[in-house]
Amino acid sequence: MQESMGLLDNVSLEALRGKKNLLAFSGGVDSTALFFLLMESGVEFDIAIVNYNTRESSKAEEEYAKELANLYSKRCFALSVNSPKKNFEAEARRIRYEFFEKIIKEHNYHNLITAHQLNDRLEWFLMRLSSGAGLSELIGPGAISQKSSYTVVRPLLRASRDEIYDFLKERNIKYFEDSSNADSKYKRNHFRAEFALPFMRAYKDGVLRSFEILEGEASLFKTRFFEKGALIAFMSKTKEIDSVNISLALKKLGYLLSRAQREEIIKNYDAVVGGAFAVSKNKKGIIFVSPYLPSAKMDKNFRELCRILDIPSKQRSYLAASGADVVRQLAREMEQFFALRA
Repeated sequence: MQESMGLLDNVSLEALRGKKNLLAFSGGVDSTALFFLLMESGVEFDIAIVNYNTRESSKAEEEYAKELANLYSKRCFALSVNSPKKNFEAEARRIRYEFFEKIIKEHNYHNLITAHQLNDRLEWFLMRLSSGAGLSELIGPGAISQKSSYTVVRPLLRASRDEIYDFLKERNIKYFEDSSNADSKYKRNHFRAEFALPFMRAYKDGVLRSFEILEGEASLFKTRFFEKGALIAFMSKTKEIDSVNISLALKKLGYLLSRAQREEIIKNYDAVVGGAFAVSKNKKGIIFVSPYLPSAKMDKNFRELCRILDIPSKQRSYLAASGADVVRQLAREMEQFFALRA
């Protein structure tokens, strides 16, 4: 029987031990395997699931999460929402992370655990390679990413999809399969079936080692992101590095930039892309990336507050619904974040 420790990253496990952890759970292959792998490794955690009601099995997946939590004495936080009609990936991610961050704040969790694995990294690498990308974009986030008030830990990044399936099969563990993963009309599914999966099966050890080397090299140039909800901010460096970081930030929000869009944004750092996201730079050299909500209502006092706090005009529409107190708190957190990294 395959040892669970062989599938999980040791550095990630050390980051989780003795901490209060929240697992992003879906009932799918990866998150279900991670649930049981973490238990076998002695890591304490609770779970959170978002039901977007996109499939017939969505309710069953939510119920499965609650059953597992009850069976193994864990807390289960569940959110059921209507499926987003536009920009599904970006909206789903925004909903998901706002929910996770609300739980983390209210219940004082240290870490958010996600089930990204090695095949995911290779698929992303190949997709970005095909469209033109820099080093940081190619490799994506590593096993541990620091957010403003919590840490994201990805313990499965050393494990291939086949190894995860084998783990579930050996233990006869129930899981759900997303039928859309087999639909070749989606670009990622095409890359998965035609390129990533056969390549991973032939060269898994080499792929893993390459990502380890690339991570080490990328760390020399890495920029830390401040993240609050769907707002991302980072300090401007050079136009070349800024271009990469803007692309990474928008990717986090579910939007992939074209080369032409990157070139246009970097001209003056004041742009709306896809009609849904805004990129701006303030007087202090901080670049902001956020959703763009042009129809949001803002009174004169709110605009003046944002001007005083040096929050760019295109980001104000996204923040308007949060209110003045939240914006003041955001400004304080950003000031501390960038002062610590000056």
